[in-house]
Amino acid sequence: MIAIIDYGAGNLFSVKNALEYLGLPYLITNDLKDIQRADGYILPGVGAFPFAMKQLAATGLVEEIKEQVKKKPLLGICLGMQMLFEESSEFEVCKGLGLIPGKVDMLKAEGLKIPHMGWNELNIHNSSDPLLHGVTEGDCVYFVHSYMAYTMPEYLSASCCYGGCVTALVKNGNVFGAQFHPEKSGEVGLQILKNFGGLTK
Repeated sequence: MIAIIDYGAGNLFSVKNALEYLGLPYLITNDLKDIQRADGYILPGVGAFPFAMKQLAATGLVEEIKEQVKKKPLLGICLGMQMLFEESSEFEVCKGLGLIPGKVDMLKAEGLKIPHMGWNELNIHNSSDPLLHGVTEGDCVYFVHSYMAYTMPEYLSASCCYGGCVTALVKNGNVFGAQFHPEKSGEVGLQILKNFGGLTK
């Protein structure tokens, strides 16, 4: 069972619909016992980093999530992916979960519109990332964001080009993050979610 973590700031229902379509068992929850018995986790997110971190902290689940992902997979999506990093400068400097080294800052795309919104091709950096099974160089996924994660190459599984190299998919042990929305990215996104589901079995 995949726990979709409900902290009052996530885009839960499009993720729910995608998991239902794939036949992956899930539960939308912020209950400690549910978190402890889940086989994997999805951390969705829309909005601003400081508000989302405050909302997640208010659930009292932060330390439990950090403990569980030592042995179970977690996928952060969009803002949920950014929350996996050490800190963000959005509106104010704010600490993240610290599960992946790096920081979140304004997307630098000189001459291009921000937010970055629309379909972009993936450039694959780490083909051994299990979420990329069945995904090929140049496959397109859907982005909506104004901030991005800046991290080291060893954590970068895929990027896209939008006025420069934009972090698209990251991995650190059991922790995965997608800046794009796999649940809104057609067959490619569904394949990525299916791959994540396979890690929970």
